Amino acid sequence: MRFQSKEESNKQQREAFLKLAPIDRFYAFLELSEWMKDFPTKFEKDKNRNKNNFEVIIHRNE
Repeated sequence: MRFQSKEESNKQQREAFLKLAPIDRFYAFLELSEWMKDFPTKFEKDKNRNKNNFEVIIHRNE
């Protein structure tokens, strides 16, 4: 276990992310986006609110 400040932790995460190849950064972004869609929010999901937005759907074979 390692104890560090928020700033130190953010810096370490940023440096690790920037060491990734560009394609790996993109995949990390997609994984984070997929994880965040299930993150609880205080707003109700309104299907009609975003009906004219561009949407990227990624189907994963799991």
